[in-house]
Amino acid sequence: MTRLISDAYQKLNYELHKREPGYGAFSHRHAVSVAQSIRNIGARSILDYGCGKGALKPALHLLCPDIDFREYDPCIAGKSAKPRPADMVLCLDVMEHIEPELLDNNLAHIKSLTKMVATMTIATVQAQKTLSDGRNAHLIVKPKDWWIEQLRRHFSVVTCQDVEDDFCIHLRPLKT
Repeated sequence: MTRLISDAYQKLNYELHKREPGYGAFSHRHAVSVAQSIRNIGARSILDYGCGKGALKPALHLLCPDIDFREYDPCIAGKSAKPRPADMVLCLDVMEHIEPELLDNNLAHIKSLTKMVATMTIATVQAQKTLSDGRNAHLIVKPKDWWIEQLRRHFSVVTCQDVEDDFCIHLRPLKT
């Protein structure tokens, strides 16, 4: 399998998740918009790619109790198993945390897991959290146009909307 995260960076993220209870715990705030997207596209399965502590799952279950909800996060024990493809892949506040040299590998991986649509929220500013090695938790801080250029290597853009210091983008995987 193509490398998605270095061992050293995985360890730093394990530490940050342990040290900061709120780190990776706010995806529930997207539940209403995700539920609307599920209904709009007719998704039956969801993969929360980079799910963190898994806050979205219980919130979304209340809105879409019949959805097949899967979680993947290489930095969370019990959620790091190889994920299966899903109708909708979510990457909520994830992409900016990926090691720059492994970004294309991760985008290719996400594309391979996306049957219908991928939805991403991507921050374009520095994080408020710091890794134990002193780096900002957002390893990639780039403007929206840069991100769209990277994403278009693997996806076509369906919609894109600015939201404060980040943006939300809906993508369809390119046919290979």
